[in-house]
Amino acid sequence: MPESFTGAASIRDVTSKLGDRGRQLLRRHGYEVGEGFVDNLSQYQSLEHAARSDRIRDLKSLLTELNSPA
Repeated sequence: MPESFTGAASIRDVTSKLGDRGRQLLRRHGYEVGEGFVDNLSQYQSLEHAARSDRIRDLKSLLTELNSPA
């Protein structure tokens, strides 16, 4: 059964549960995770907050991709 991500999921949830696939999807939507987090707090921000602060583009599309099977 695929994961069920919402806007309340943290960046860390995505990267820890989906690994490279999660990083690639975040990057495709404008969020640069990089190698480890430079800003430790940013990993705990929600996808919704990242979208509101323009760090993620098209949250609805990102959630659709995150929740679809690999």
